[in-house]
Amino acid sequence: MPQPPVTDQQTGERDIRQDGSPGQAAGRPVHRLVPSPAGRIHLVEQGSGPLVLLVHGFPESWYSWRHQLPALAAAGFRAVALDVRGYGRSSRPDAVEAYRMLDLVADNVAVVEALGESSAVVVGHDWGANIAAHSALLRPDVFRAVGLLSVPYTPPGGPRPSEAFAGMSDPAGPFAGQEFYVSYFQEPGRAEAEIEPDVRGWLAGLYAALSAGTMPGPQVPDPHFVAPGGRMRDRFPSAGRLPSWLTEEDLDVYAGEFERTGLTGALNRYRNMDRDWADLAAHEGAPITQPSLFLGGALDASTTWLSDAIEAYPVTLPGLSASHLLDGCGHWLQQERPEETNRLLTEWLTGLPS
Repeated sequence: MPQPPVTDQQTGERDIRQDGSPGQAAGRPVHRLVPSPAGRIHLVEQGSGPLVLLVHGFPESWYSWRHQLPALAAAGFRAVALDVRGYGRSSRPDAVEAYRMLDLVADNVAVVEALGESSAVVVGHDWGANIAAHSALLRPDVFRAVGLLSVPYTPPGGPRPSEAFAGMSDPAGPFAGQEFYVSYFQEPGRAEAEIEPDVRGWLAGLYAALSAGTMPGPQVPDPHFVAPGGRMRDRFPSAGRLPSWLTEEDLDVYAGEFERTGLTGALNRYRNMDRDWADLAAHEGAPITQPSLFLGGALDASTTWLSDAIEAYPVTLPGLSASHLLDGCGHWLQQERPEETNRLLTEWLTGLPS
């Protein structure tokens, strides 16, 4: 799918500062570059009305919301999908610590302000769900409601993340001697060395590994773990078949962006989890009280491993108004099941207090 040309940065910023209105209310999505603490954030917007900020996960981009932009615009919302810092056409700071959660929340606030708005609903998928949740937690004055896709909310606190992930390889556990993928990603340069020689093939394998219909069966080694001396891709499906939601053209879009930018900016999110743990210590156990929504895939490891977090929602998300597990759905929820996701999102959004 060809992408519209990106707005010139100066022109885009001038347009936004004048009146904050979207470039085209009901037609083609409009690309913009807006100022942020990262330098600039690239976003794509469509529609007019209450602002809905859409935040993607790993390894994705604004393009992950291609099905939601027109649907939300048609429902009367100003839908804005961004490239998180380190991805796509957004700025990519060099320092690893520039990708801590506090900085990503600051980027989201800057986007709302650059668009001439004082508040927004924030919706995120995968890592974007964590970013959306913490945006709502830390800046309730800006984010009036939060939608979480695939990854449940878990309040700050608990054991240091790096120690918890290392413990998953406990010799007495089911994954003895294997390395959890998050630990694998945390060592600078290591995952890049695996992915960057064949970005397109690696992405296709990961998307298939976590999609309904192409994910490995329970008798196959779990692709979330790496064998000693191995690579993640060793456990990806070997048939080479793309999941049904992903066309060759879609894969070209994702691969083209990561071939241009490399993977370091995206992977640096994983390399800040201990910093986040320290930064957010004052918020240990804190609930998110704004109206909230959770959508998950019943076949997604994120929802099965974190089922306790979902069960804790009466305490951790007291404003939860809807929670849905989609049967037969994997991790890439809004792309695997776009029509159902769009319906549930718009129903929730239209029911929010203005």
